[in-house]
Amino acid sequence: MSKEPVAVVGVGQTKHVAARRDVSIAGLVREAARRALDDAELGWADVDAVVIGKAPDFFEGVMMPELYLADALGAVGKPMLRVHTAGSVGGSTALVAANLVAARVHGTVLTLAFEKQSESNAMWGLSLPIPFQQPLLAGAGGFFAPHVRAYMRRSGAPDTVGSLVAYKDRRNALKNPYAHLHEHDITLEKVQASPMLWDPIRYSETCPSSDGACAMVLTDRVGAARAARPPAWMLGGAMRSEPTLFAGKDFVSPQAGKDCAADVYRQAGIADPRRDIDAVEMYAPFSWYEPMWLENLGFAAEGEGWKLTESGVTELDGDLPVNMSGGVLSTNPIGASGMIRFAEAALQVRGQAGEHQIDRARKVLGHAYGGGSQFFSMWLVGSEPPDA
Repeated sequence: MSKEPVAVVGVGQTKHVAARRDVSIAGLVREAARRALDDAELGWADVDAVVIGKAPDFFEGVMMPELYLADALGAVGKPMLRVHTAGSVGGSTALVAANLVAARVHGTVLTLAFEKQSESNAMWGLSLPIPFQQPLLAGAGGFFAPHVRAYMRRSGAPDTVGSLVAYKDRRNALKNPYAHLHEHDITLEKVQASPMLWDPIRYSETCPSSDGACAMVLTDRVGAARAARPPAWMLGGAMRSEPTLFAGKDFVSPQAGKDCAADVYRQAGIADPRRDIDAVEMYAPFSWYEPMWLENLGFAAEGEGWKLTESGVTELDGDLPVNMSGGVLSTNPIGASGMIRFAEAALQVRGQAGEHQIDRARKVLGHAYGGGSQFFSMWLVGSEPPDA
Protein backbone atom coordinates (compact mmCIF):
# COMPACT_ATOMS: atom_id res chain seq x y z
CA MET A 1 0.00 0.00 0.00
CA SER A 2 1.31 3.45 -0.89
CA LYS A 3 1.83 6.18 1.68
CA GLU A 4 -0.89 8.71 2.39
CA PRO A 5 0.07 12.14 0.97
CA VAL A 6 0.83 14.62 3.77
CA ALA A 7 -0.26 18.25 3.58
CA VAL A 8 0.58 21.27 5.72
CA VAL A 9 -2.67 23.19 6.16
CA GLY A 10 -1.82 25.37 9.16
CA VAL A 11 1.27 27.24 10.38
CA GLY A 12 1.61 29.31 13.54
CA GLN A 13 4.48 31.07 15.29
CA THR A 14 4.93 33.29 18.28
CA LYS A 15 6.77 36.58 17.98
CA HIS A 16 10.26 35.44 18.86
CA VAL A 17 12.03 37.63 21.43
CA ALA A 18 14.81 37.43 24.01
CA ALA A 19 12.38 36.92 26.90
CA ARG A 20 8.63 36.25 26.94
CA ARG A 21 8.05 37.10 30.60
CA ASP A 22 4.32 37.59 29.98
CA VAL A 23 3.63 33.88 29.49
CA SER A 24 4.58 30.53 30.97
CA ILE A 25 5.86 27.69 28.80
CA ALA A 26 2.27 26.46 28.56
CA GLY A 27 1.09 29.89 27.39
CA LEU A 28 3.90 30.09 24.85
CA VAL A 29 3.13 26.77 23.17
CA ARG A 30 -0.63 27.36 23.22
CA GLU A 31 -0.14 30.68 21.42
CA ALA A 32 1.66 29.02 18.51
CA ALA A 33 -0.75 26.08 18.41
CA ARG A 34 -3.79 28.35 18.39
CA ARG A 35 -2.36 30.34 15.47
CA ALA A 36 -1.70 27.16 13.49
CA LEU A 37 -5.25 25.93 14.11
CA ASP A 38 -6.66 29.33 13.15
CA ASP A 39 -4.64 29.24 9.92
CA ALA A 40 -6.12 25.81 9.18
CA GLU A 41 -9.58 26.96 10.32
CA LEU A 42 -9.76 23.97 12.67
CA GLY A 43 -10.44 23.52 16.37
CA TRP A 44 -8.84 21.43 19.09
CA ALA A 45 -11.44 18.69 18.53
CA ASP A 46 -10.27 18.25 14.93
CA VAL A 47 -6.80 17.12 16.05
CA ASP A 48 -6.23 13.37 16.41
CA ALA A 49 -2.78 13.49 18.03
CA VAL A 50 -0.03 15.88 19.14
CA VAL A 51 3.72 15.53 18.52
CA ILE A 52 5.91 17.92 20.52
CA GLY A 53 9.66 18.53 20.56
CA LYS A 54 12.25 20.68 22.27
CA ALA A 55 15.98 20.77 22.97
CA PRO A 56 17.47 19.30 26.18
CA ASP A 57 15.25 19.73 29.24
CA PHE A 58 18.06 21.32 31.24
CA PHE A 59 17.75 24.40 29.02
CA GLU A 60 14.75 25.40 31.15
CA GLY A 61 15.25 23.02 34.06
CA VAL A 62 11.78 21.50 33.59
CA MET A 63 12.03 17.75 33.08
CA MET A 64 9.61 16.11 30.61
CA PRO A 65 7.53 19.29 30.19
CA GLU A 66 5.25 17.58 27.68
CA LEU A 67 3.49 15.86 30.58
CA TYR A 68 2.11 19.13 31.91
CA LEU A 69 1.64 20.75 28.49
CA ALA A 70 -1.01 18.27 27.32
CA ASP A 71 -3.85 20.40 28.68
CA ALA A 72 -2.54 23.57 27.00
CA LEU A 73 -2.37 21.74 23.65
CA GLY A 74 -5.77 20.06 23.73
CA ALA A 75 -4.08 16.68 24.05
CA VAL A 76 -5.87 15.33 27.13
CA GLY A 77 -7.17 11.89 26.22
CA LYS A 78 -5.28 11.91 22.90
CA PRO A 79 -1.97 10.35 21.84
CA MET A 80 0.96 12.68 22.53
CA LEU A 81 4.56 11.98 21.55
CA ARG A 82 7.76 13.75 22.60
CA VAL A 83 10.74 13.92 20.22
CA HIS A 84 14.33 14.92 21.00
CA THR A 85 17.27 15.07 18.59
CA ALA A 86 19.23 18.05 19.95
CA GLY A 87 19.14 21.15 17.71
CA SER A 88 17.53 19.29 14.81
CA VAL A 89 14.54 18.38 17.01
CA GLY A 90 12.13 20.86 15.41
CA GLY A 91 12.63 19.17 12.05
CA SER A 92 12.52 15.61 13.34
CA THR A 93 9.38 16.40 15.37
CA ALA A 94 7.62 17.51 12.18
CA LEU A 95 8.77 14.34 10.42
CA VAL A 96 7.45 12.07 13.19
CA ALA A 97 4.09 13.83 12.89
CA ALA A 98 4.17 13.55 9.09
CA ASN A 99 4.90 9.84 9.29
CA LEU A 100 1.86 9.28 11.50
CA VAL A 101 -0.29 10.81 8.76
CA ALA A 102 1.59 9.03 5.93
CA ALA A 103 1.09 5.68 7.67
CA ARG A 104 -2.63 6.44 8.15
CA VAL A 105 -2.30 6.11 11.92
CA HIS A 106 -3.92 9.54 12.31
CA GLY A 107 -5.73 11.83 9.90
CA THR A 108 -4.80 15.21 11.39
CA VAL A 109 -1.81 15.85 13.67
CA LEU A 110 -0.74 19.01 15.49
CA THR A 111 3.03 19.24 15.74
CA LEU A 112 4.84 21.84 17.82
CA ALA A 113 8.33 22.72 19.05
CA PHE A 114 9.50 25.38 21.47
CA GLU A 115 12.21 26.82 23.69
CA LYS A 116 12.10 29.38 26.47
CA GLN A 117 15.79 30.13 26.74
CA SER A 118 15.30 33.11 29.03
CA GLU A 119 14.59 30.70 31.88
CA SER A 120 18.12 29.29 31.76
CA ASN A 121 21.50 29.83 30.10
CA ALA A 122 21.89 27.62 27.05
CA MET A 123 25.48 28.65 26.33
CA TRP A 124 26.74 27.40 29.67
CA GLY A 125 24.31 24.50 29.49
CA LEU A 126 26.24 23.44 26.38
CA SER A 127 29.63 23.88 28.09
CA LEU A 128 30.50 20.67 29.88
CA PRO A 129 32.51 20.99 33.10
CA ILE A 130 35.90 19.47 33.83
CA PRO A 131 36.68 16.52 33.69
CA PHE A 132 34.16 15.83 30.89
CA GLN A 133 35.63 18.48 28.60
CA GLN A 134 38.81 20.50 28.41
CA PRO A 135 38.30 24.17 29.43
CA LEU A 136 38.98 25.42 25.91
CA LEU A 137 35.60 26.67 24.70
CA ALA A 138 32.29 28.13 25.76
CA GLY A 139 29.01 27.31 24.06
CA ALA A 140 28.29 25.89 20.64
CA GLY A 141 30.37 28.53 18.87
CA GLY A 142 33.54 27.28 20.51
CA PHE A 143 32.78 23.79 19.25
CA PHE A 144 31.97 24.77 15.66
CA ALA A 145 34.60 27.50 15.05
CA PRO A 146 37.42 25.00 14.32
CA HIS A 147 35.18 23.34 11.71
CA VAL A 148 34.63 26.71 10.06
CA ARG A 149 38.38 27.33 9.99
CA ALA A 150 38.82 23.87 8.43
CA TYR A 151 36.31 24.82 5.74
CA MET A 152 38.16 28.06 5.03
CA ARG A 153 41.44 26.20 4.64
CA ARG A 154 39.87 23.50 2.48
CA SER A 155 37.96 25.83 0.18
CA GLY A 156 40.17 28.91 0.09
CA ALA A 157 37.15 31.05 0.97
CA PRO A 158 37.97 34.68 1.83
CA ASP A 159 37.27 35.71 5.43
CA THR A 160 34.53 38.15 4.32
CA VAL A 161 32.02 35.43 3.35
CA GLY A 162 30.61 35.02 6.85
CA SER A 163 29.78 38.70 7.10
CA LEU A 164 27.97 38.61 3.74
CA VAL A 165 25.68 35.84 5.02
CA ALA A 166 24.96 37.65 8.28
CA TYR A 167 24.22 40.93 6.49
CA LYS A 168 21.82 39.15 4.11
CA ASP A 169 19.96 37.22 6.81
CA ARG A 170 19.56 40.20 9.13
CA ARG A 171 18.13 42.24 6.24
CA ASN A 172 15.74 39.41 5.38
CA ALA A 173 14.60 39.33 9.00
CA LEU A 174 13.40 42.93 8.68
CA LYS A 175 10.72 41.59 6.32
CA ASN A 176 9.61 38.92 8.81
CA PRO A 177 7.40 40.22 11.66
CA TYR A 178 8.02 37.07 13.74
CA ALA A 179 11.83 37.30 13.62
CA HIS A 180 13.66 38.05 16.87
CA LEU A 181 16.33 40.45 15.60
CA HIS A 182 15.17 43.53 13.72
CA GLU A 183 18.34 45.57 13.23
CA HIS A 184 17.11 48.47 11.14
CA ASP A 185 20.51 50.14 11.07
CA ILE A 186 22.41 47.02 9.98
CA THR A 187 25.27 47.53 7.52
CA LEU A 188 27.95 45.22 6.21
CA GLU A 189 30.54 47.41 7.88
CA LYS A 190 28.84 46.99 11.27
CA VAL A 191 28.83 43.21 10.89
CA GLN A 192 32.52 43.21 10.00
CA ALA A 193 33.36 45.52 12.92
CA SER A 194 31.50 43.47 15.53
CA PRO A 195 33.61 41.72 18.19
CA MET A 196 35.30 38.42 17.45
CA LEU A 197 33.76 35.73 19.67
CA TRP A 198 35.23 32.48 18.34
CA ASP A 199 37.71 33.08 15.52
CA PRO A 200 36.54 33.45 12.75
CA ILE A 201 32.95 33.88 14.05
CA ARG A 202 32.03 37.44 15.00
CA TYR A 203 29.23 38.59 17.30
CA SER A 204 26.99 39.59 14.39
CA GLU A 205 27.65 36.27 12.65
CA THR A 206 26.10 34.18 15.40
CA CYS A 207 22.53 33.34 16.40
CA PRO A 208 20.62 35.03 19.23
CA SER A 209 19.06 33.35 22.26
CA SER A 210 15.28 33.40 21.78
CA ASP A 211 12.01 32.49 23.43
CA GLY A 212 9.49 31.15 20.96
CA ALA A 213 7.36 28.34 19.59
CA CYS A 214 6.27 27.11 16.17
CA ALA A 215 3.38 24.80 15.27
CA MET A 216 1.97 23.15 12.17
CA VAL A 217 -1.19 21.23 11.35
CA LEU A 218 -0.52 18.22 9.13
CA THR A 219 -3.31 16.28 7.50
CA ASP A 220 -4.17 13.68 4.87
CA ARG A 221 -5.66 14.07 1.41
CA VAL A 222 -9.20 14.32 2.78
CA GLY A 223 -8.22 17.04 5.23
CA ALA A 224 -6.33 18.92 2.51
CA ALA A 225 -9.41 18.90 0.29
CA ARG A 226 -11.32 20.69 3.05
CA ALA A 227 -8.53 23.21 3.71
CA ALA A 228 -9.40 26.88 3.59
CA ARG A 229 -6.09 27.79 1.93
CA PRO A 230 -3.73 26.07 -0.51
CA PRO A 231 -1.69 23.43 1.37
CA ALA A 232 2.00 22.63 1.15
CA TRP A 233 2.60 18.99 0.22
CA MET A 234 5.46 16.94 1.62
CA LEU A 235 7.39 15.52 -1.34
CA GLY A 236 10.11 13.85 0.72
CA GLY A 237 11.41 13.75 4.28
CA ALA A 238 14.26 11.99 6.07
CA MET A 239 16.39 11.87 9.22
CA ARG A 240 19.96 10.65 9.58
CA SER A 241 22.49 10.59 12.41
CA GLU A 242 26.09 9.72 13.09
CA PRO A 243 28.32 9.79 16.20
CA THR A 244 29.72 13.07 17.45
CA LEU A 245 33.24 11.71 17.16
CA PHE A 246 34.63 8.82 15.17
CA ALA A 247 37.72 8.10 13.13
CA GLY A 248 37.39 9.72 9.74
CA LYS A 249 34.42 11.97 10.57
CA ASP A 250 34.20 14.93 8.24
CA PHE A 251 33.08 17.83 10.43
CA VAL A 252 33.00 20.21 7.46
CA SER A 253 30.59 18.07 5.42
CA PRO A 254 29.18 15.21 7.53
CA GLN A 255 28.18 12.03 5.73
CA ALA A 256 24.85 11.88 7.60
CA GLY A 257 23.88 15.24 6.09
CA LYS A 258 24.72 14.05 2.58
CA ASP A 259 22.80 10.81 3.08
CA CYS A 260 19.77 12.61 4.50
CA ALA A 261 19.59 15.03 1.57
CA ALA A 262 20.07 12.21 -0.95
CA ASP A 263 17.15 10.29 0.56
CA VAL A 264 14.86 13.33 0.41
CA TYR A 265 15.83 14.00 -3.20
CA ARG A 266 15.22 10.35 -4.13
CA GLN A 267 11.74 10.41 -2.60
CA ALA A 268 10.89 13.66 -4.36
CA GLY A 269 12.39 12.71 -7.73
CA ILE A 270 15.00 15.49 -7.58
CA ALA A 271 17.82 14.82 -10.03
CA ASP A 272 19.59 18.18 -9.73
CA PRO A 273 18.84 20.13 -6.54
CA ARG A 274 20.45 23.29 -7.87
CA ARG A 275 18.05 23.28 -10.82
CA ASP A 276 14.95 21.61 -9.34
CA ILE A 277 14.67 23.32 -5.92
CA ASP A 278 13.62 26.95 -5.77
CA ALA A 279 14.76 28.00 -2.28
CA VAL A 280 16.15 26.72 1.01
CA GLU A 281 15.36 27.40 4.67
CA MET A 282 18.62 26.20 6.17
CA TYR A 283 19.69 25.69 9.79
CA ALA A 284 22.75 27.96 9.94
CA PRO A 285 23.34 29.17 13.53
CA PHE A 286 26.69 30.64 12.50
CA SER A 287 26.95 32.48 9.21
CA TRP A 288 29.69 30.32 7.70
CA TYR A 289 27.39 27.32 7.73
CA GLU A 290 25.50 28.66 4.71
CA PRO A 291 28.31 27.89 2.23
CA MET A 292 29.21 24.72 4.15
CA TRP A 293 25.67 23.33 3.97
CA LEU A 294 25.23 24.42 0.34
CA GLU A 295 27.95 21.91 -0.46
CA ASN A 296 26.72 19.25 1.97
CA LEU A 297 23.21 19.43 0.48
CA GLY A 298 24.41 19.15 -3.12
CA PHE A 299 23.74 22.70 -4.28
CA ALA A 300 27.43 23.34 -4.93
CA ALA A 301 30.53 21.26 -5.52
CA GLU A 302 32.99 20.83 -2.67
CA GLY A 303 34.83 24.09 -2.04
CA GLU A 304 32.42 26.09 -4.20
CA GLY A 305 29.58 26.97 -1.78
CA TRP A 306 31.09 30.29 -0.73
CA LYS A 307 31.06 31.44 -4.36
CA LEU A 308 27.26 31.18 -4.45
CA THR A 309 27.06 33.39 -1.38
CA GLU A 310 29.62 35.90 -2.65
CA SER A 311 27.95 36.22 -6.07
CA GLY A 312 24.51 36.96 -4.59
CA VAL A 313 22.86 33.68 -5.62
CA THR A 314 21.47 33.17 -2.08
CA GLU A 315 20.00 36.68 -1.75
CA LEU A 316 16.23 37.13 -1.50
CA ASP A 317 16.14 38.06 -5.19
CA GLY A 318 18.87 35.60 -6.18
CA ASP A 319 18.68 32.40 -8.18
CA LEU A 320 18.61 30.21 -5.03
CA PRO A 321 17.33 32.25 -2.06
CA VAL A 322 18.51 30.92 1.31
CA ASN A 323 16.86 31.78 4.64
CA MET A 324 14.29 34.18 3.32
CA SER A 325 12.87 34.50 6.86
CA GLY A 326 16.19 35.65 8.34
CA GLY A 327 17.12 32.15 9.44
CA VAL A 328 18.57 30.94 12.71
CA LEU A 329 20.94 33.92 12.60
CA SER A 330 17.93 36.11 13.36
CA THR A 331 15.69 33.80 15.44
CA ASN A 332 16.80 30.91 17.64
CA PRO A 333 14.44 29.28 20.13
CA ILE A 334 16.65 26.19 19.84
CA GLY A 335 13.98 23.49 20.12
CA ALA A 336 11.78 25.27 17.57
CA SER A 337 14.50 26.50 15.18
CA GLY A 338 14.34 23.41 12.97
CA MET A 339 10.55 23.46 12.80
CA ILE A 340 10.63 27.13 11.85
CA ARG A 341 12.78 26.15 8.86
CA PHE A 342 10.22 23.50 7.88
CA ALA A 343 7.28 25.86 8.48
CA GLU A 344 8.84 28.72 6.55
CA ALA A 345 9.43 26.38 3.61
CA ALA A 346 5.72 25.49 3.74
CA LEU A 347 4.71 29.15 3.89
CA GLN A 348 6.74 29.85 0.75
CA VAL A 349 5.08 27.17 -1.39
CA ARG A 350 1.66 28.22 0.00
CA GLY A 351 2.40 31.79 -1.06
CA GLN A 352 1.86 33.02 2.51
CA ALA A 353 5.30 34.26 3.55
CA GLY A 354 4.35 37.94 3.41
CA GLU A 355 7.09 40.44 2.66
CA HIS A 356 9.77 37.75 2.45
CA GLN A 357 7.77 35.70 -0.07
CA ILE A 358 9.74 34.86 -3.21
CA ASP A 359 8.46 34.30 -6.73
CA ARG A 360 8.34 30.81 -8.28
CA ALA A 361 8.35 28.99 -4.90
CA ARG A 362 7.18 25.62 -6.16
CA LYS A 363 9.61 23.37 -4.26
CA VAL A 364 11.40 24.53 -1.10
CA LEU A 365 13.75 22.58 1.19
CA GLY A 366 13.55 22.80 4.98
CA HIS A 367 16.74 21.71 6.79
CA ALA A 368 17.80 21.20 10.41
CA TYR A 369 20.88 19.84 12.16
CA GLY A 370 21.88 19.38 15.75
CA GLY A 371 24.38 18.05 18.25
CA GLY A 372 27.98 17.96 17.08
CA SER A 373 26.88 18.05 13.41
CA GLN A 374 25.46 14.58 14.01
CA PHE A 375 21.65 14.79 13.76
CA PHE A 376 20.01 15.83 10.48
CA SER A 377 16.37 16.19 9.47
CA MET A 378 15.02 17.61 6.20
CA TRP A 379 11.88 17.81 4.15
CA LEU A 380 11.02 19.07 0.70
CA VAL A 381 7.59 20.63 0.28
CA GLY A 382 5.81 21.61 -2.88
CA SER A 383 2.78 23.46 -4.12
CA GLU A 384 1.45 20.32 -5.85
CA PRO A 385 0.80 16.89 -4.31
CA PRO A 386 3.44 14.19 -4.90
CA ASP A 387 1.28 12.29 -7.38
CA ALA A 388 0.26 15.35 -9.39
